[in-house]
Amino acid sequence: MRVCHLVPSLEERHGGPSKSVRALADHLAQLAPPVELLATLEAGQPPPPPRADAAVLRTFPRVAPRWLCRSPELARHLATHDYDLVHNHALWLLPLRYACDAARRTGAPLVISPRGMLSGWAYAHRRWRKRLAELFVHAGAFRAAAGWHATSAEEADDIRRLGFSQPVCVAPNGVPLPDAAELARQRAAWLALAPALADRRVALFYSRFHRKKRLRELVDLWASAPRGDWVLLLAGVEEDYRVAEINQWIAAAGASENILVFDGADRPPPYGVASLFLLPSHSENFGLVIAEALAAGVPALVTDTTPWRQLTTYAAGWCVPWSDFPRALQTALACSAPELSTLGAAGRAWAARDFSWTGAARQLHDFYGQLIQARA
Repeated sequence: MRVCHLVPSLEERHGGPSKSVRALADHLAQLAPPVELLATLEAGQPPPPPRADAAVLRTFPRVAPRWLCRSPELARHLATHDYDLVHNHALWLLPLRYACDAARRTGAPLVISPRGMLSGWAYAHRRWRKRLAELFVHAGAFRAAAGWHATSAEEADDIRRLGFSQPVCVAPNGVPLPDAAELARQRAAWLALAPALADRRVALFYSRFHRKKRLRELVDLWASAPRGDWVLLLAGVEEDYRVAEINQWIAAAGASENILVFDGADRPPPYGVASLFLLPSHSENFGLVIAEALAAGVPALVTDTTPWRQLTTYAAGWCVPWSDFPRALQTALACSAPELSTLGAAGRAWAARDFSWTGAARQLHDFYGQLIQARA
């Protein structure tokens, strides 16, 4: 079975899929080669850092309009190579059109991973642009799909809610479990960057600086009450907001001693310095950073517009409506260090049991086989 994966970008600034899609393709290739992973790349940017990928990784230059990830070279590659199945990750951009054209040309099944782009807030945000994409960028691709890949049951519900009846494979992202040495390296790197963290407990926000994440609201909430010996660390990739702008919010709120913000690009993850993880997002299809925090033994407080309601079930944190977030934050910050460690240990055990890349790859490989057999 020759499988091709497409993702608009593998650049870190584009969030979770830049990591998760590469890891998925790699584990699928370990299970059943050959697998290719195709992505577009900004002109002048270096390709993704090399590693021992089992999948064949190819990048193709983006040209104007770059925001659509237009790449004639990617389109030509797909027009001259045949695959048994084509799997596209993300919506609203030209790579989905290229994937659909390639699948139609050979009769191969097309699988689409929305990667959160069909969830409530994300689907409604700038809806007019997305409607134009449905009509003109990748017209007919949704209906042409032989199947869908969702990373959570909630994302599968989003797909069904929009009227799509094709088979859906629910295969969550995997997450590696960092060992004590890796967490110590993370901690050392962040303490060197921000020595003030050494003597305080750290609540961590680690994600894209995007309005979907309620970053501005989190800053205002943190600054609205005394937080004792806690400090809020905001780390991530600049997108809607820049570090300088966020620092202006913090200064205006008089919270510069209690909130620190850093561009997290090209730095190790900061889980090793954290006692609590926060993500009050408007929506997430999976929320890879939540799983990463749990894998690092850090309990999480998130909104119920993420698919993490089982945080309470597994005693690994809190998942609440945004309206209840201030009260839940107060509860979490009142926990002792041993109490938070117990929650974190429960989360790490959960991550080890349920969020394996090998398991996700096996589920998708079986799903691909079913779709190919149905076309035979």
